Parts: sequence; structure tokens; C-alpha cells
Amino acid sequence: MTNIQFAQRLQPLQSNVFADMDRAKAVALAAGRQIIDLSLGSSDLPAEAHVIDAIAQSLSDRSTHGYLLFNGTQGFREAAANWYEQKFGIRVDPQTEVLPLIGSQEGTAHLPLAILNPGDFALLLDPGYPSHAGGVYLASGQIYPMPLRAENGFLPVFADIPAPVLAQSRMMVLSYPHNPTAAIAPLSFFQEAVAFCQQHNLVLVHDFPYVDLVFEQSGDWRLGTGDSVMNSSQSLVPSILQADPEKSVSIEFFTLSKSYNMGGFRIGYAIGNAQLINALRQVKAAVDFNQYRGILNGAIAALTGPQAGVKTAVATFQKRRDAFITALHRIGWNVPTPEATMYIWAKLPPSWSQNSVQFCTQLVKQTGVAASPGAGFGKSGEGYVRFALVHEPPLLETAVERIAEFLK
Repeated sequence: MTNIQFAQRLQPLQSNVFADMDRAKAVALAAGRQIIDLSLGSSDLPAEAHVIDAIAQSLSDRSTHGYLLFNGTQGFREAAANWYEQKFGIRVDPQTEVLPLIGSQEGTAHLPLAILNPGDFALLLDPGYPSHAGGVYLASGQIYPMPLRAENGFLPVFADIPAPVLAQSRMMVLSYPHNPTAAIAPLSFFQEAVAFCQQHNLVLVHDFPYVDLVFEQSGDWRLGTGDSVMNSSQSLVPSILQADPEKSVSIEFFTLSKSYNMGGFRIGYAIGNAQLINALRQVKAAVDFNQYRGILNGAIAALTGPQAGVKTAVATFQKRRDAFITALHRIGWNVPTPEATMYIWAKLPPSWSQNSVQFCTQLVKQTGVAASPGAGFGKSGEGYVRFALVHEPPLLETAVERIAEFLK
């Protein structure tokens, strides 16, 4: 057999938290376990009927069956720009400051190819979403992990970044509300981040998939931008561009996967600095065309149509959060109640505090309950486990009952 030599950049991609748990689930399933899968943050809620109708009606339109180039995405870009302006009061040029994506993950994975030269550093949250690191590795960059600790509200401390690392750094990636910790960040933090990146000539990337999955009024993020003021009832968490309204160093990624339950349709967009949008567009043009036009039509319907489904989804996840937290407290596992996202970030009992992977593999093997080990999201995630609230309260409570038996 031919000895194929692979690129060294593949080495850091050998392990993935979701792929590892998928294998553990398969073993448990083969052993006859009933799986309650809380490991993957894929919403079990359906897309709204008016979204599905828009896609269905597109199927019989022959003009939607061909390649879709950039100019053909104008309707979607305009809908995205208007949605953003209504929510945050930030003016957006749909021609130069918006780019359709195959979910926000594509943006975080491909943008480093446009920013980093081999050996350059990217400053990433630790723990953080795996694709953030994957994109840096594909660009042959280096990662400096910014530790997130409970005592700091799971926010990074910029002053702790070593000067030699900063000198070689080209980008910083943030994401709040945060996956996996479910932490939120105030506008003052984003203002600090923008000033820091301006000072050190860094591109500031904000991955923003959980903009709508916020359960409680978590402060007042009102910020005047020209003659517009964001209505805090529309969004309880700030956009990075509210701290950088001139879009001097910032780009933000949004996906319809969470707010509109369209994860399988793979549709999102980048918004922000025109030069960064153009650079990402150049990378994207070398990799793929755009999605099927019918999916973009569905996304337009989602962004411009009734928003009651978003409120329903938020209420659903809040009920699940409350049921799961109450059940955990009932068995003596005192976990803080998160204010956002679809996750519970739970500190492991002392006996498992240094082995989250073993905890999760043994848990699914013995009980069928699948969760994601904190270590899979980065070194600073060790000692925690992430549960995704992707089932109804009765099944979540059953999962906690099984966890109680496991912990005994």
C-alpha cells in the first residue's frame, strides 16, 4: 500500500469533542442502552412553517436550480442588513458589509486563512468552540488560549496576554453568549476588547450564534449609534459592532441555526468591516458557491417574517433550563442557573474534577446519557461538563435520575 504523506496541519485536528462522543454513543447503543443525547447543541425544534413554505415554493422554480453567485444573494444580504439594523441600530451596507455563509462555523474556520500567515498567533477563548481552533490550525497559525475562569465571569483578562505573543498576534476571537460556559458579556467588555484590538492591530472576530437565546434581562445594553438607539427588549446582549460602530477592526458571525431552528439548512452570514468581508469572500470563492437559492429564500422569510417562533424557542429552552437545574439541585449537584444559550455548564464533583472525558464516556456507557466533556473545549474546560438542553423536561429529568444513580 502506498505510504501517503499528509500535511502536518492535520495533526491537531485528529481529536474532536463531538466525534469522540459520537463514538462513545455508538458503543453504548450497540450494548443496548437507550441514549438520551445531551452532547450536541442541535436544536430539536422545527423551523417555522412560513420558512419551510418559502423553501418549498422555490423547488418548482427552475431559475433556483443553478449555481448561485454573489450578486444573486442580494435579497438575502439586504434582509440580513435590515434585521441587524432593526435589532442593534447599526447601519449596514448590504453590498460591502454582509456575506452569506454556510453557518457561522464556516466563517470562523475560513477567516484565519485570510488573516494569518504561518506562525502568526490567534487569541482564542479557552474553553471555546472547536472550529475556532480548527480554522487557525488550517491556516498554519498558532493559538494562544485565553483562560476563562468562573471568578472572572468566564471573561478573558487581556492584561495577562504576554507581550511576545501579542507581537505575533493578528486576530482575537470572542463569542458571547458563550459556548460552552453560557456566560454573557456586557457592552463595557466589548468596548475594552475593541480598544485593545485597535491598540495592538488585531482583527476582532465575534461569533454570535446565541444572540436571541437569552432568558433574563441581564443589564441594560443601550447604546446610541447616530440617531438610533438599540431597544433592549429586542436583544438583551450586545453586538460587537455596538462597541465598534465604525467597524474599524471587527467582524461578526450570525447563524440562523439557533434563533430560527435552521441548523440543517446551513445558513448564516458575516457582517462587519468591509475589507474583512471582502477577504473572507475571496477565500469562500475558492472553496464553494453559495447555498441553494431556495434556502436563502427561506432565510429571508425567517429574518423578515413573524418573529413569534423565536420567542417560543426561547421560552422552550428556558423551561428546559429550569427543569434541568431544579433536577440537578434535587440530587445535590448545585449548578448555577445560566442566563443564556441552550447549555448547562456544570462543575464536576471532586472525584471527577480532573477527568471530564472519562466521566462522559463512563456516563454514556453505564446510563445512556451523553454529555460533552469540558476538556474537549480546551484545557481550561477540564473539570466541567456541558449538557445541551435538546429534549423536553420529562426526558431531561429522566437523564438527571440516571446521572444520580451513576454518581452513587
